[in-house]
Amino acid sequence: MPAARKKRRSHKPTRSSLLASLKQVRLVASDVDGVLTDAGMYYSESGDEWKKFNTRDGMGIKLLQRAGLITALVTMEQAKLVVRRAEKLAVPEVYLGVQDKLAVLRELAAKHGLTLRQVAYIGDDVNDLEALKAVGFSAAPSDGVPPVLKVVDYVCRKKGGEGAVREVADLILLARDGRVT
Repeated sequence: MPAARKKRRSHKPTRSSLLASLKQVRLVASDVDGVLTDAGMYYSESGDEWKKFNTRDGMGIKLLQRAGLITALVTMEQAKLVVRRAEKLAVPEVYLGVQDKLAVLRELAAKHGLTLRQVAYIGDDVNDLEALKAVGFSAAPSDGVPPVLKVVDYVCRKKGGEGAVREVADLILLARDGRVT
């Protein structure tokens, strides 16, 4: 099997190359913990697990869907909370317990007749690195780990769980239509 296409990111892309990459995006996939959440894991005394999701990120996902883009969540976690959030947002592609995120992105691209250049991925930690390096557009929340911040095309102004996904959604919509809905 051929090795993953490695991008050389010794410098950040120019505005025009960034816009060109964003215009090609047809599928937007995101990690969950640290991207859609603040990376905190909250547990009650009774053992319940809680996560805080940002409603603006949710609206960003809905706006992408309305613009005809496919949305996906890809996470190592196996939390029912993620499934509930995905159902509320009508995210059609949800992958839990994923060890190899790049393999899932390849599968998703093939399933929808896309290339990896047409995939955007948002991740924040070292388990996202291979996926981030392989896709057409990669982004990370501002509080992502340093190795991730070094390889992505775009570092958000917002932190994970505080609107980073909405920020990326707005960029994609602006590149496609010249406006944010």
